[in-house]
Amino acid sequence: PPTVPPPPGPPARGSLSLHRAYLRSPLGLLRLGQLVLGAAFWVTVAAHKYEGAAHFALFAAVLVWLLTLALFGLSLLGRWELVPWLGSRWLLTNLVHDLALGVGLYAAATGIMGHKAKQRSFCNLPGYSQHCLYSAYLSASICGGITACLYLFSGLYCLSRRCQDQRDII
Repeated sequence: PPTVPPPPGPPARGSLSLHRAYLRSPLGLLRLGQLVLGAAFWVTVAAHKYEGAAHFALFAAVLVWLLTLALFGLSLLGRWELVPWLGSRWLLTNLVHDLALGVGLYAAATGIMGHKAKQRSFCNLPGYSQHCLYSAYLSASICGGITACLYLFSGLYCLSRRCQDQRDII
């Protein structure tokens, strides 16, 4: 079967250059938001004492954040064709990453942190003198929920481009 060539990147040059059109595109802006809010989620969880299911929430957030950073970097440099097998399917790769990993894992992490915040809601009372993780868990839950929405939006953006028979992410 004939193979489909990868979507074109920016003009090839001897040195690396930024793909500015990607940075200004809806997907590029959504990726920046995902990276910022995703980092806020996992830094909030990691900076406080956590136990139990919060370990999974932290693992999921860091995993998705690192994969998003890789997608963002390759897309920003226009070098997705360097990724074997996935480079020729870059739009589909972004789509699966956003909807399966981004939305799925951040929704689970948000649910975990929301449940933990609900369990600690008693320490939000005035006059409670012990160390309270309620605000940290609630902050992480809010960041995770917004991040999951950003992944949903970027996944829908990629899906709409795919339905329009476009192969490029911009």
